[in-house]
Amino acid sequence: MKLRIGFLMLKLIFLCFLPALSTAQARSTDTLSKPKFGRAALELGLAEISPYVVDRYIRHAKVYYISFKTLSNNIKPSSWAFDNDPLGTNQFGHPYHGSLFFNAYRANGYSFWQAAPAALVGSYIWETAAENQPPATNDFINTGFGGIVLGEMTYRLSNKIVNNRTRGVKRQVSEVFGMIVNPMNGLTRIMNGKWGKVAPNSPERDSSVINAEFDLGIRKINGGKQGGDFGWFGHIKLLYGTPYEDFKTPFSNISINTEFGKDDSTKVNIISVYGSLIGWRIRSSEDFRHLVVLSANYDYINNQSFFYSAQSLKFNLFSELKLGKICKVNTNFGTGLIILGAVPDSYMYYGRNYDYGMGIGVNAGGSVVFANKFYYTLNYRGGWLKTVNGNKSYYFLHTLSSEVRYRFAERFSACAEGGYFTLHGHYVRFANVNRNYPYLRISARYDISIQ
Repeated sequence: MKLRIGFLMLKLIFLCFLPALSTAQARSTDTLSKPKFGRAALELGLAEISPYVVDRYIRHAKVYYISFKTLSNNIKPSSWAFDNDPLGTNQFGHPYHGSLFFNAYRANGYSFWQAAPAALVGSYIWETAAENQPPATNDFINTGFGGIVLGEMTYRLSNKIVNNRTRGVKRQVSEVFGMIVNPMNGLTRIMNGKWGKVAPNSPERDSSVINAEFDLGIRKINGGKQGGDFGWFGHIKLLYGTPYEDFKTPFSNISINTEFGKDDSTKVNIISVYGSLIGWRIRSSEDFRHLVVLSANYDYINNQSFFYSAQSLKFNLFSELKLGKICKVNTNFGTGLIILGAVPDSYMYYGRNYDYGMGIGVNAGGSVVFANKFYYTLNYRGGWLKTVNGNKSYYFLHTLSSEVRYRFAERFSACAEGGYFTLHGHYVRFANVNRNYPYLRISARYDISIQ
């Protein structure tokens, strides 16, 4: 198994550099710029070297004291293992780092599929050459797959933020904000002279509409038997594009959910990204339409009561039904592979407090809208994971949420959402675990459409 992983990684390295070897390569319709391989490779190198310099020469972290001996050991396929780093490092830090590798190529004229191997190559180089500890299988997956998902999401958002036709303070603010969202895209704009320059917008800035929702309110998460207190929270949801348009183009439809607030462990509690890869229309008319979409998904949940993180591929069935002129119903059903998931394990005593597992995920949901005033939404998500590293076990996870929303002004609504997380852990050597984490959120919402 480890030998096959090694050969796969070498193959991915070859695929990453393949665009530079063939000028007659087929081009994807989502990018029309001429690829700049040299600049892309330079930026990938900067993404590798910059954090290493900080960790090695400023923080003096022992894990970054490398040598030819550590390199020769790490490139052996038999050296690969799972590491014990904290959840935030493994499940967010590594995917974010992978997004920089991905965007080193994406921002320099390569299509989504051409840039994807760069996240895997960057991860392989980091795992084998930047650290003296054994390369981590979980880091390679998280940096690679998670980097692709977060990378394309930030690439599209950063290009949407910057409008080449604007000028002055507004333009400079948008350039800075776009670089915060996607550092590689901002660096590329500086290097190619586009930063602040008034010019027609490139094809990378598409015409997709972004529907944004901003919530501010109070929430209570019940931490099992201990109960919970009300605290403030904020929630941002962005819907980029629509499932029913341009569904053959990767990430033409993106859903992003983030939540933050008062918490004992972390300020950012939820980051969830859904990106469409390809879709197939089944049937449609003036009153209803159906679409099947293959999606790539990234989930990160971390609050004082419960945490979970995973990356997955799913097939989703979306349906929309119009009932007269004032009522609309939307439904979704999905299932697919959980490529790698981190699940809480209270019996883990060495280094980390979670198991790594693979399995199957399912989701179902629906919403009803009356007269564009009253909204009701019901969503379910579940999963089964078998542990591949950690205590021998398997898990069932469930999430159910129900939201009621009333629009009392053109862009303002009052919202109330209740739900719960459920974790069932079945262990070979320990007692089984069954836990419920109910929650309640009450908020005011402001929504806007961004062209």
